[in-house]
Amino acid sequence: MPGPLEGLIVADLSRVLAGPYCTMLLADLGATVIKVERSDTGDDTRGWGPPFADDGISTYFHSVNRNKESLAADLDDPVDRERVQRLVDRADVVVENFKAGSLVRFDLDYATVATRNPRVIYCSISGFGAGAGATLPGYDLLVQAASGLMSITGGEEPTKVGVAVVDVVTGLHACVAILAALHERDSSGLGQHVEVNLLGSALSALVNQASSVLGAGITPGLMGNAHPSIAPYEVYPTGDRPIVIAVGNDQQFAVLCAVLEHPAWAADPRFRTNTDRVAHRDELREGITGVLQHAPADRWNDLLTEAGIPCGPINDIAQGLELARRLGLTPQPTALDASDPVAHVSPPFHLSRSPASYRRRAPHLGADTDSVVERFGLDA
Repeated sequence: MPGPLEGLIVADLSRVLAGPYCTMLLADLGATVIKVERSDTGDDTRGWGPPFADDGISTYFHSVNRNKESLAADLDDPVDRERVQRLVDRADVVVENFKAGSLVRFDLDYATVATRNPRVIYCSISGFGAGAGATLPGYDLLVQAASGLMSITGGEEPTKVGVAVVDVVTGLHACVAILAALHERDSSGLGQHVEVNLLGSALSALVNQASSVLGAGITPGLMGNAHPSIAPYEVYPTGDRPIVIAVGNDQQFAVLCAVLEHPAWAADPRFRTNTDRVAHRDELREGITGVLQHAPADRWNDLLTEAGIPCGPINDIAQGLELARRLGLTPQPTALDASDPVAHVSPPFHLSRSPASYRRRAPHLGADTDSVVERFGLDA
């Protein structure tokens, strides 16, 4: 079944994570995505390993480059440069994350491309914007630090998230903005310049934590696994291993107290409301921990789940993937061809009439150069 973006041509001039994640989502939804890569080394992440897949390509590169075709090009070479220029002139969407201003000398910057292709949606992804922060290096770790995300993550010291989450969120924001610009083009007939940056994406993703600063003048700090505004809502030790308990309202708290055989806690002035519990979270944690240590995590998980209390063990990633399989969610094993079954972590959305599809694994560098040049007439 055709994807909802079938017929859309995307010239992907991005590399590493934020841009490729965005363009992979577009490709999953049916767009034809041509990944333009340096002819000598390709995308940096091709070599970011181990681990490597059975085809010699890093699993990092595989994670964000499925459903794409690879066009190898050296922009300093006149023939290759003209090929890329012709590709972007035909594209509906261009995605790039070059340093600000560096594409001007190749006539691939937005202002130049838009004169030749006024319908193009041209998305520029940067670390700190194209203005005063244009020269700052746009690495996810630096943005996690600069945005304040690390200042609220961890227990003993500021800690980065275990995946480049700012890049991923930026890729999602870029995809949303591109789709919005495409929708607007349907009425105006014109393209536009979409700009997305990692710092802005990180601050947006801080949601309630950023709002506490803006709305109440309260700057949050490290709280480990605790929630700044809800209690009990954190990781608790049990008789053998930790368990997560996430109580979202007073009714759930009363049920929790009953399961823990301390119903009086629900009427205790220190714990009666969520606001009370947040103010006395240390006493509450001490009481809950004292009860949980008398039984293993699996026993508490069974009791609390049966009572309707949100809880669960802390899985490793393999266990998380297995849970998704058991629930019929992602990842989905997909036979891209008879000899090449692979497993993908699919997007967490489903379209009933035009679902995402997984047509090919990430390409080898330049594997599609000849085909792309011929199909799009790039040497014409």
